[in-house]
Amino acid sequence: MLDDTLKTQLKAYLERLQRPVELVATLDDSTASNELRELLQDIRAQSDKITVVEKNDLDVRKPSFLITNPGQNSGVRFAGVPLGHEFTSLVLALLQVGGHPSKEAAELLEQVKGLDGDFHFETYYSLSCHNCPDVVQALNLMSVLNPRITHTAIDGGVFQNEIEARGIMGVPTVFLNGERFGQGRMELAEIVAKIDTGSAARDAAKLGEKAPFDVLIVGGGPAGAAAAVYAARKGIRTGVAAERFGGQVLDTVGIENFLSVQHTEGPQFAAAMERHVRDYEVDIMNLQRAKALVPASTPGGLIEVELENGARLKSRTVIVSTGARWRNMNVPGEEQYRTKGVTNCPHCDGPLFKGKHVAVIGGGNSGIEAAIDLAGVVARVTVLEFAPELKADAVLQKKLLSMPNVTVITNAQTTAVLGDGSKVTGLAYTDRTMGEAQDIALDGVFVQIGLLPSTEWLKGTVELSRFGEVQVDAHGRTDVPGVFAAGDCTTAPYKQIITAAGDGAKAALAAFDYLIRTPVPA
Repeated sequence: MLDDTLKTQLKAYLERLQRPVELVATLDDSTASNELRELLQDIRAQSDKITVVEKNDLDVRKPSFLITNPGQNSGVRFAGVPLGHEFTSLVLALLQVGGHPSKEAAELLEQVKGLDGDFHFETYYSLSCHNCPDVVQALNLMSVLNPRITHTAIDGGVFQNEIEARGIMGVPTVFLNGERFGQGRMELAEIVAKIDTGSAARDAAKLGEKAPFDVLIVGGGPAGAAAAVYAARKGIRTGVAAERFGGQVLDTVGIENFLSVQHTEGPQFAAAMERHVRDYEVDIMNLQRAKALVPASTPGGLIEVELENGARLKSRTVIVSTGARWRNMNVPGEEQYRTKGVTNCPHCDGPLFKGKHVAVIGGGNSGIEAAIDLAGVVARVTVLEFAPELKADAVLQKKLLSMPNVTVITNAQTTAVLGDGSKVTGLAYTDRTMGEAQDIALDGVFVQIGLLPSTEWLKGTVELSRFGEVQVDAHGRTDVPGVFAAGDCTTAPYKQIITAAGDGAKAALAAFDYLIRTPVPA
């Protein structure tokens, strides 16, 4: 099951086990069960602290296995064969059940241990989903720390009947005590905040007590991270308030055009950015969403950023780097069937549509890349492009048109997503050449029509373009003194990781120049 290189790496990791670990397998005669049995034996062979037992009469999913300690019945359960992106989750679960400490903040770990209630989580994932491991790993850790929390990570590809029965059309999808809890990427702190009802007020109180910053960066993507490094290196008090550190990069799969990094994936790139920022004295305030900007009342005075939780942060300068998010079609049915067939991520959700017909909306690079990926998984892909021709690079178009299960429709204006009340059944569009209304029967819709700047909270305060982007000059300055902006939320012409990072560095240098040239009010 595991090749020799992976076995060697696993053996090195398992040397960190501090106590015995027992893998309790529940199997049947299926191919997946045979694969899981082989995987567990490979794991057992890498450490004398690991044992494997089969208990096939247990009333649990088959195939599945529990990672626990001998003599105990609680622990981490995987249903399916956790390879692909979830192999890292498996290794971390082995280490944590085996006593290896987590690197999460001690305060957050204590918060998990103190949660009062019985929480039974189930997470459906796909092996190709790059967003799933964060959710799986967070919930696994919670189940290790608190005996009243259980978690089962379920491979949707193996348990397709459950995917159909529960109407799951996007991963990761999390259920808590049998009810839908959330979908999409979630970090440990975010999950804990959702079930610890008093955490928001406590968090707001702590944030409100912080001393004013010299530079406060709102947003934690490449622009925000670069700004933080450049500001902190000047020796000034620097803070970052981010809804999620990493931003849109977390949803990016392959990165091959960042200078000196030949290939990486978004989550790994984001983690490296955060480690780099934490090397400096930067106050990172994660899971914080900005609500309003209050300019300084006097030149050189303190600017305020109000957060959604009610806290107010103060700073002599502010760098806005809130990035962008997927643009919606804004047609009837889109929101009704989101997570029920309407989605954005082909890598995460594509496997759930195996053997089905899906549409990709958008003929730019992202849309055609999505269509190419999906064509290798689904039965049929239909690409709809509003313009008379595709806008993607020629090499991508050539690859797409070589695939036998792809249909391209240009001059197509999507007018509605159709469904039966529980899931997508098709879409409607208008042929812009003939003016005729058309319907297509299909099972899923992947929307790839570009990005929308996350700047609604700045309306009426900072000058925005007609597209909602923050207007900036060559130095990253806005029309509000002391307020700068960088990255995908601005009028900068190219929306790339490397250009966002450069814009962030430039904005930090401009902010520092402002600080040394602007006297503090008496």
